[in-house]
Amino acid sequence: MLLHGGFGTRLRPLTHTGPKQLIKVAGKPISQWALEDLRGSGIKDVAVILGNIAPERVVEYYGDGSWLGLNLTYIYQGYPHGLAHALYMAREFVGDDPFVMYLGDNIIFEGIARFVKRFEESDSEAMILLAEVPNPQRFGVARFDDKGRLIGLVEKPKEPPSPYALVGVYFFRPPHIFRAVESIKPSWRGELEITDAIQRLIDWGLRVDYDVITGWWKDTGTPEDILDANRMILDSKLEGRILGRVEGAEIQGRVYIDEGAVVSRDAIVRGPAYIGRGTRIGSGTYIGPYTSIGSGCEISNVEIENSLVEDGVVLKDIDSRITDSIIGSRSVVAGKSNKIPSGYRLILGERSQITL
Repeated sequence: MLLHGGFGTRLRPLTHTGPKQLIKVAGKPISQWALEDLRGSGIKDVAVILGNIAPERVVEYYGDGSWLGLNLTYIYQGYPHGLAHALYMAREFVGDDPFVMYLGDNIIFEGIARFVKRFEESDSEAMILLAEVPNPQRFGVARFDDKGRLIGLVEKPKEPPSPYALVGVYFFRPPHIFRAVESIKPSWRGELEITDAIQRLIDWGLRVDYDVITGWWKDTGTPEDILDANRMILDSKLEGRILGRVEGAEIQGRVYIDEGAVVSRDAIVRGPAYIGRGTRIGSGTYIGPYTSIGSGCEISNVEIENSLVEDGVVLKDIDSRITDSIIGSRSVVAGKSNKIPSGYRLILGERSQITL
């Protein structure tokens, strides 16, 4: 099951009009990276748990999932009553089969294929994935005994018992996990916490394994996290390829230019960078490293780097470089003044319009 809900409060205004998991990173929605990871692990049947922020846009984008090689079923959670509540809503979909619960705002470089295999070959009731992080108080955190055995989980503790955070990918076997959810009460946040449900399995003496991710992992909960994920993917996964038209522009390094895109004369695109389908890069434009431009954009006489531009954006005649920014889809940013400011850092939601 893929969780596609939540309020995305730390990403506002980007999430006022759509779920955070549909924000595109390096040309794909965040949740598509997760779905492709599930597919690469041999999983074909996925329940997508929808929240109450524009769930219809998720269904419209993914459809039945066949174009991804998946069979998608949609389950409406509505208000986010917690991860354990979302899990419980999929109990009929799961039936008696072992399953993976994958948070749709996670991006895991190495993927989960080896963890799926390990769980399939084990007789454990559950398995969690962990990563060592510098700020564990933001996450659910693992607690170990002096022999390194998992003895507990704490949700967003003020004083973390270890530096190992829950990654947001969980493996379970019915029916005990559903009974565990039935036995817990809402936390101080008013949510049914998945950490409490897993703790109940441990308290019942059932086997709960863990493994540690060795490569990079991103929980894309803030604008900074999304920009980090964009950099990581462009750095490690981007294939330099020109499918669109380059009209005498200067292309440097690994750059992916999708079908129907046009890069005009006197423009410079320096990779790693991604240019989406049907986008037009006009003259006098500089697209710097670690920049992803969505589909159907119009960009001219602009300098931009280390930024993420969503679909249908217009950027033109801006007299200072845009950097470290996220521009929501169908926004318009146009220059007007002759003054030369020191720089702009922008986080814009959908359909924003500003004049600089």
